[in-house]
Amino acid sequence: MLTSLDPRIARLGLPDAPPHLDPKEALDQFETYEVFHQKKDGAAFTYVGPVHAPSADVAFLFAKEQYSRRFACTGMWVTPTRAISLTRYVGDQESVYDSLTEALPARGAAPDESVQQQDSYARGEEDYAIFHLKKRGKAHTHVGMVRATSPAEALLQAKATFGEQRPVVNVWVVRWADVLTSDDDDRDIWSTTPEKKYRDAIAYKVQDRIDRFKLEMGNR
Repeated sequence: MLTSLDPRIARLGLPDAPPHLDPKEALDQFETYEVFHQKKDGAAFTYVGPVHAPSADVAFLFAKEQYSRRFACTGMWVTPTRAISLTRYVGDQESVYDSLTEALPARGAAPDESVQQQDSYARGEEDYAIFHLKKRGKAHTHVGMVRATSPAEALLQAKATFGEQRPVVNVWVVRWADVLTSDDDDRDIWSTTPEKKYRDAIAYKVQDRIDRFKLEMGNR
């Protein structure tokens, strides 16, 4: 019998060894999803954190409640954690692109944009979102899109397109088809009704109250 100086433990009569436990069933936990949000129109989408959810739609709702209730948000992206391919980390003054020595596959020049697009589809290319981490401790930020046939090729395309940016401590590559995004029709989900403006953090005007308190104390 398990002994303890805490009488609450002792009187439970717990065995010294835990009973045999059957193996847990596979996938008995919710999948994790990573969340990116946009503070204002035109701003880059930035990583804000994960949520656990049974599906992407539910993950989006959880993300809204978790990451956009107390600060401005005009857009949100959600993607499964398993959909993110990432590079190794380098120092804060380095670029992870410098360690990529592979070359992009050779391609013939297309005569015009329409032929280029047809050639792209024929190769099975897809859109990939590229996120850069500029400094350890900061958040990954979306820098643009590339087209490629795989995450590995997308990383090489990212080097060719964004490789001059420095520093780049780490890169995330996400197939765009795996990203659930908000659109213009979703904007009202962040709007607070007039009768509930107290839910907006800006409505509290804490600094105004602090300044008024200091003024009153100074006049005494």
